[in-house]
Amino acid sequence: MKRSIKKSLTIHGAVDVWGRGLLGRLQATLGRQKANRMKLIDGSGSADHQCWEEVQQQSSAFAILGRRPRMEDRFIIEENVNNDTGISFFAVFDGHGGEFAADFAKDILVKNIYHKITETAALLKGGGAGSVGDQLTVNNGNNTSDYENSPYLKRKSSRKDENNKENDTSASVRRRDSLRKSLSTTDDCSSPKQNNTQPTDVFTSKLNSLIRPLGGKDNLFNISNNSNNSGSKPAPPTSFDAKCYIENGKINFGKMITDEVLAADYKLVEAAKKSTNIAGTTALIAIIQGTRLIVANVGDSRGVMCDSRGVAIPLSFDHKPQQVRERKRIHDAGGFIAFRGVWRVAGILATSRALGDYPLKDKNLVIANPDILTFELNDHKPIFLILASDGLWDTFSNEEAVAYIKEHIHESDYGAKSLAMQSYYRGSVDNITVLVILFRNGVYKIGSNAGSPVISSPTNSGSSSLNKNTPSSK
Repeated sequence: MKRSIKKSLTIHGAVDVWGRGLLGRLQATLGRQKANRMKLIDGSGSADHQCWEEVQQQSSAFAILGRRPRMEDRFIIEENVNNDTGISFFAVFDGHGGEFAADFAKDILVKNIYHKITETAALLKGGGAGSVGDQLTVNNGNNTSDYENSPYLKRKSSRKDENNKENDTSASVRRRDSLRKSLSTTDDCSSPKQNNTQPTDVFTSKLNSLIRPLGGKDNLFNISNNSNNSGSKPAPPTSFDAKCYIENGKINFGKMITDEVLAADYKLVEAAKKSTNIAGTTALIAIIQGTRLIVANVGDSRGVMCDSRGVAIPLSFDHKPQQVRERKRIHDAGGFIAFRGVWRVAGILATSRALGDYPLKDKNLVIANPDILTFELNDHKPIFLILASDGLWDTFSNEEAVAYIKEHIHESDYGAKSLAMQSYYRGSVDNITVLVILFRNGVYKIGSNAGSPVISSPTNSGSSSLNKNTPSSK
């Protein structure tokens, strides 16, 4: 018994020393990064009141630095993409380990999604949706399609129940098979994959070497050594033409966002390795077309809807390491979770999905695959939506946030600033970003005459000085 306890303590100690050592090295690396243009902290007493805000016709966002040393949150408000699509786009990115990943998502990922939305909307307006929708597959010589093997359809298929016809894709597969025989196919809906290998970087090598010795049947954290990662460079995600996202005259936003998020994550990881930048970011994206709402989530930012009865309806679910699904995936990848104030992947990261975080990404301990939820707004008749970073959810439940906005909806920014500041006063130690989308007069869509997206300049909110607390590592 004493030997068993001693062995467990030894494993605990090894993990603790390893975690602190790796965190120290990552933090030292961050210290060498150049200051980002949005890092405008001057060290004054009101620095933690530095904020960003944007108000449009039916939406508003407010972000406050809070008790963090730098602002790593980013948000996007676009009520009418390209001013002529009638499609609205909203996003919250909550960075950690630096601002590099959140800026990359805001600048690169958003731009790529905008381009795809604009192209697909133009195709639909041009009347080519029918023929385009029938050409979603290509013949690559083996009578299979990259489209059918995309991560979005794989995940959807994996959840299929024998008795659930809604998720049964066999009919659509048979339809595509018949179309292959009757239609000439092109290579527009796929691009060749490239298989390259490269040496594993120093952070990932260290992570691998420190995780593997902890494996075995007596492993306290149930670490598996059955990692599928061979150290080779993963192939870049397949790029699809815009017309591949049109199905039955509608845009498949779920697949579009999934593909663009994974493509951006691949590019982000490659760029981060070159500069040894270990930053990462969550991504919460909401798209509204007509009365259809599509929400994509990677990480622990969160969305919630206030329906016509005032009930809080979740729009997303946090990706946390302790969740059964996430814990199993991390275990199967050869990793573990450890409790350091909160449960963390490998004792480091408090969210199990994110863009970036390449030291953990190469081992597949952290992934960027988004969860997609679709809502018909006419069914819920919402009053408003809230999208926010976890700085808010650390101090508010879904129900509390909805109740608070209901009381402040009359304000010029629909209560976004009041909610963010109330979270700060309650003691949130993180950056806080709140984005509110309002529906008026029983019309469950966003107006079409909004302006171009604006990345707001920082302002100082309030004059009182508030004490700063040492931020915890995310």
